[in-house]
Amino acid sequence: MQSDPRLIAALDFPTVEAAKKAVEEIGDAVAYYKVGMELYYAAGNDMIRFLKEHDKKVFLDLKLQDIPNTVASALKVEARLGVDMINVHAVGGKKMMEAAAKAVKETAEELGVERPKLIAVTILTSMDEEQFADLNYKNTIPEQVVALAKLAKAAGLDGVVASPKEAAAIREACGPDFLIVTPGVRPAGSALDDQSRVTTPAQAFANGSTHIVVGRPIMKAENRKQAAEAIVEEIKTIC
Repeated sequence: MQSDPRLIAALDFPTVEAAKKAVEEIGDAVAYYKVGMELYYAAGNDMIRFLKEHDKKVFLDLKLQDIPNTVASALKVEARLGVDMINVHAVGGKKMMEAAAKAVKETAEELGVERPKLIAVTILTSMDEEQFADLNYKNTIPEQVVALAKLAKAAGLDGVVASPKEAAAIREACGPDFLIVTPGVRPAGSALDDQSRVTTPAQAFANGSTHIVVGRPIMKAENRKQAAEAIVEEIKTIC
């Protein structure tokens, strides 16, 4: 079965050896992988080089948030790695996101390469209403997610990371070309693990997601390739 670049498989492993083994087992069933904090801090650029050598796309998920100059400088380094998607936290504010977008654009132009997509994290999909209340925002979770998505778009970003449950509202607010990358996606019958606001892959795309990020339902499956293929089959039936 041909892979689908709308499925991003999360390589949440503590060692490069474990991550490489998973990629080799999954083979051509997945074309796009997420490298997050745990793996990047353990393996660094070795994992990115490995994925690129195997013709995979890479979402480097480090969720930067700091003063605008620091984030811009860090993103210039990330943009030189050859990754396809990178992210920041939207709560860093508009000035930080504008500096981030400018840095990524300028670095890609300097290198003469395609610019990585830059997206912003809204509200983590692990957060439920009780946890969110502790933050003392005036908005509900859906309202805050949409507000942050609109702010990211105004700052020149390509899209956001958000729960699939908020994807439809983001799509309505931000238009048809805005990327919506959704963790918190679980095939029917899968454990929720530490996620709170979840849907199935089919529901996520029906709601307006452009990409889904799936980790444990693939990586902890007895047959990882078959698990990935089942998700690809599900999303191809609806879109």
